[in-house]
Amino acid sequence: MDLGSSVMLVAVVVVLGYGIVIFNGLVTLKHNVAKAWSNIDVVLKQRHDELPKLVEICKQYMAYEKDTLERVISARRAVAAARESHDVASLGSAETQLRRGLGNLFAVAEAYPDLKADKNFRHLQERISTLEDTIADRREFYNESVNRNNVRIEQFPDLVIARWFNFGAQALLEFSEAEKADVDLQALFG
Repeated sequence: MDLGSSVMLVAVVVVLGYGIVIFNGLVTLKHNVAKAWSNIDVVLKQRHDELPKLVEICKQYMAYEKDTLERVISARRAVAAARESHDVASLGSAETQLRRGLGNLFAVAEAYPDLKADKNFRHLQERISTLEDTIADRREFYNESVNRNNVRIEQFPDLVIARWFNFGAQALLEFSEAEKADVDLQALFG
């Protein structure tokens, strides 16, 4: 084997090895996004299971707040449908509605001293608030995983391998600005 053939063989091995390293890195990123989504899904399911209990307790005290309770139930259904279909954009929109509904529910509950004093209500309110914080933390981790994936598949030379093996961009889980706003207590009690 002459020197030119040896150099060519070494170059091919180096390029092939580098391609394998890039491919494995992209696979890792793809699975990190899936894992982050699964982490969100678990907490969404837990909250989904707690909400009917909260609504049922509130029904006992809040006979005149049927509209508020129905909005929470409707938003819960929308979150469940988006979660089950893995539709990140719809989930963000449904989460916005659910969070707004929960904020309204907890604000309206302030007008019912017996409800606020109910041990089960307080427990569920605390549990759901804890789950909301966990969802926010896991959403941050998910979005960071998606961002790493999306940046990497657009960088050269990774984009060549990504396109060749159909590694695609993932959607961020975003909530609307309305979801981030405080509940308007005057509108609720005015």
